Amino acid sequence: MDLRQTLFTLAAEHGAPADARLQRAAGLHGEPPSLAHTLPRAVLATGATLFGLGLVFWVAANWDTLGRFGRLALLQGVVLGGVLMALWRPALRVPGGLLALLATGALFATFGQTYQTGADPWQLFALWAVLTLPLALAVRSDALWAPWALVAMVAVSLWAQAHMGHRWRADPDTLNLCLVAWTLTLALVAALSPPLARFTGAGPWSFRLALVLAVVAISGTALGALFSAQVGAHFALGLAVLALMAGVLALPRSFDVFGLSAAVLGLDTLLVCGLARWLFDDHRGGDAIGTLLVLGLAAAGLLAASVSGVLRLVRSRA
Repeated sequence: MDLRQTLFTLAAEHGAPADARLQRAAGLHGEPPSLAHTLPRAVLATGATLFGLGLVFWVAANWDTLGRFGRLALLQGVVLGGVLMALWRPALRVPGGLLALLATGALFATFGQTYQTGADPWQLFALWAVLTLPLALAVRSDALWAPWALVAMVAVSLWAQAHMGHRWRADPDTLNLCLVAWTLTLALVAALSPPLARFTGAGPWSFRLALVLAVVAISGTALGALFSAQVGAHFALGLAVLALMAGVLALPRSFDVFGLSAAVLGLDTLLVCGLARWLFDDHRGGDAIGTLLVLGLAAAGLLAASVSGVLRLVRSRA
């Protein structure tokens, strides 16, 4: 429904004085109170992000023209400029930090391509996350913690893949490796959680991004184990971890409807896929259409129960 059009219709019916009262009641008589504060910051942060990404693409497009010294000197200068910008004025702290964060990643990628160090990609991402961690702690903004969380999560995923022989496997011999990777991802989620926000300065969106990435990583590994020749222990452990996450996020002191919904969705996905594996097992005959009907009804019922439970929790925590 278009709120403004509805107000114009009511104003035409009841006259100008009623129009003014409706405008004031709806808050449409002026700009939002926080717009003057948030809009310039959002524009600066967006500009710094676009400038950093544009710099990366420009260096890649002019790789041979710039030369080895030109590429490294340019990126190092941008990193230094971003840090100095963040130190110069508080209003430029976030865009300067974002620019330095992006340029640091581009610098590591350029160094690795120029000198062919032989390092695995996960090492570059891990070094990127470690060296920019003091920057994120100093800026204390969600706009910087969110991309930092993405970099750190990619480093953990690439580390797990590298130690699995550069391919995703859910074999029994990779169980300990997967547990270590899951522990690292959950530790990152805990580090960005609201109880530690007074130390890190991280906001809700960096926490939610890290949580969603953790749910995707755990669910993906568990699904790989489910659809292996023999169902691996990763599947049962994935169910247990997601159920534990949902239970923690449902507690009054740590309640977060976004994170709870993500964890519940991952849990529902594993349960439905587990039911599909059980129904379509090669050793089970029967009508395929009927099996699909049972699977669809079970999935719909599980989703409805999950949504109803989350909504009840939201109402009780309101």
